[in-house]
Amino acid sequence: MLDIGFNQIGDVGAQHLGNALQQNTTLITLNLQNNQIATSGAKHLADGLGHNKTLTTINLAQNSIKASGAKHLADGLKHNSTLTILNLDNNNIGDFGAQYLGDALRDNKALTSLKLSINEIGDDGAKHLGDALRHNTTLTTLNLSTNQIEADGAAHLGKALQHNTALTTLNLDSNQIGDIGARHFANALRHNTTLTTISLESNDIEDDAAQYLADALQHNTTLTTLKLGSNGIGEVTAQHLADALRQNTTLTTLSLYNERIGNVGAQHLADALRHNTTLTTLNVGSNEIGDAGTQYLADALWHNSTLTTINLASNEIKAVGAQYLADALRHNSTLTTLELYRNEIGAAGARYLGDALQHSSTLTTLSLENNEIEEETMNKINELVKRNERKRKL
Repeated sequence: MLDIGFNQIGDVGAQHLGNALQQNTTLITLNLQNNQIATSGAKHLADGLGHNKTLTTINLAQNSIKASGAKHLADGLKHNSTLTILNLDNNNIGDFGAQYLGDALRDNKALTSLKLSINEIGDDGAKHLGDALRHNTTLTTLNLSTNQIEADGAAHLGKALQHNTALTTLNLDSNQIGDIGARHFANALRHNTTLTTISLESNDIEDDAAQYLADALQHNTTLTTLKLGSNGIGEVTAQHLADALRQNTTLTTLSLYNERIGNVGAQHLADALRHNTTLTTLNVGSNEIGDAGTQYLADALWHNSTLTTINLASNEIKAVGAQYLADALRHNSTLTTLELYRNEIGAAGARYLGDALQHSSTLTTLSLENNEIEEETMNKINELVKRNERKRKL
């Protein structure tokens, strides 16, 4: 591995490295993140990739290769048969750059991971990448987060997923696909049999469309991770997701962080957790759940035997809610991680949790920052958690 990130090597340095890659037969990983590499530097590196037979990973994030540099790298990919991971995050490649890379993906048979976040890619770029996914049979991970993809781009990607049989992970966080775009992905999930992770956080998805995604889970048998945080999801979608969790037997991670499901939505999810036997991670932090919603989830923990991680941070949970959770911890034997930071648990709530930890040996991570808990009490709780961690390692 050669790691020379954050070194301002520029195009001249990239030229030397490109020349070296044409001859080198041992280097596997090259990190060139944040090095002021522009179009000409990308061309030299692409020329090297066209001849190199050993490099499998190159990180060019946070440079300035733009669309013209992406074209050079795309040309290199058409001739390279060993590179499997390419990171071009934050390079301002735009729609044209995405088009060039999409064209390369039609022919390339080696690349498995492509990162293109923060690149000003819009619907046109998404269309070209979607077209490529219809033909590509090797790419398994595509990151398009923090771009400018809207409903039309989502339509192209969604339709591609109905035909693609290789992609397992798709990240579209922080775009603007909206309700219409979410419906396209819901349709895709009904037909796709390879995708295991999809992240659609911060995409202006409201309850009406999120319901379609939830309903798709009743038909999909491969998805293991669904992330929908920071959209406009409320208790209605929580109910649909709960209904899906009663039927679905593959989903292991569900993130609804920073939504507004409230105590009613928490009740729906809690009811599902009594029956679901596959979900291991649930993130409902920052959801206005309060003590009432916490009681529902705590009651579910008495019966659930698969959940290992639950995030309840920033939910206005007070001492009463902490008591409900403490009672559950005395009986639950599978939960290992409980996130409760930024609540209002206070000294009394902390004592409830501390007493429960005296009898529970499974919890190995308990986050209680910003809860107005005295240092002495916090130290005692941390020691009990560390005791559990030591026992777990034995």
